[in-house]
Amino acid sequence: MRSFYVYIMASRSRVIYVGVTNDLVRRVQEHKNGVNPGFTKKYRVKRLVERSNPTWHDLADRNSHLSPSFFL
Repeated sequence: MRSFYVYIMASRSRVIYVGVTNDLVRRVQEHKNGVNPGFTKKYRVKRLVERSNPTWHDLADRNSHLSPSFFL
């Protein structure tokens, strides 16, 4: 059985994108690197965020307080 993740990405100006993927780490990196043309590339939506993150820190940032297990 495959697992899927619903994730929320945001730009610095707080444009929001909600997506679904079966590989969260890969998909976040695709957003950060602007691999796919479209909405997220156009609006520079590159920060992984969540509801319990009121300051909208990028949770995929290597300096994030979250452990790598957050993405599993």
